[in-house]
Amino acid sequence: MGRTISLVAAAGAVIGAVAVAGPGRASASSTTSLRLSGGLTLEIPRAWRVYRSADQVHVVTGACAKPKSHYFEPRCRGFWVMGAKTLKTGGEGFRPYNPVNGPFYPAVDVAPCPTDPKLGHVLGKAIAVGHRNIGEGHKAHYRVWPGRCVTYDDATEKSTFKQREWYLPKEKLLIVDQWTTPGLATVVRNATWES
Repeated sequence: MGRTISLVAAAGAVIGAVAVAGPGRASASSTTSLRLSGGLTLEIPRAWRVYRSADQVHVVTGACAKPKSHYFEPRCRGFWVMGAKTLKTGGEGFRPYNPVNGPFYPAVDVAPCPTDPKLGHVLGKAIAVGHRNIGEGHKAHYRVWPGRCVTYDDATEKSTFKQREWYLPKEKLLIVDQWTTPGLATVVRNATWES
């Protein structure tokens, strides 16, 4: 876990690199820069691991047996950054993603609960709607969707979670977090942008 993961890819892809310490920032040994398309950079803890496929970036922040698996992989703590291609089919029923119409849910059936693969998850109406800064000068559509983990046979609720989403329509970027990842809101708020 202590090793650095560096990804080098074509323009618009993710590149992990050591951050340079500066005023008001964590030391270079504790963070790494996660560069995303559109010039967005997130300073993330070095312990978080980054996996990239197509235009999806999975940032694993805790326990995860299959970090390179699909979005609905259960028991995999972390968050995702989705790009334009994924958003074309990111709404329920594989419709285009639009936070006004509903959460990120690229499926037609009941997907497994994030915390338990024996349960399905159901997302309700957004309980927080507004805008949040992603770095300076970039306002994201922000939503929090309440999730319920239910039995497949009779929909008995066994647990709950919240799905947080930050969406930048101009940049076609979406950050999705089903684990209320500690520190993520601060990481997003303190993001930087290349000119």
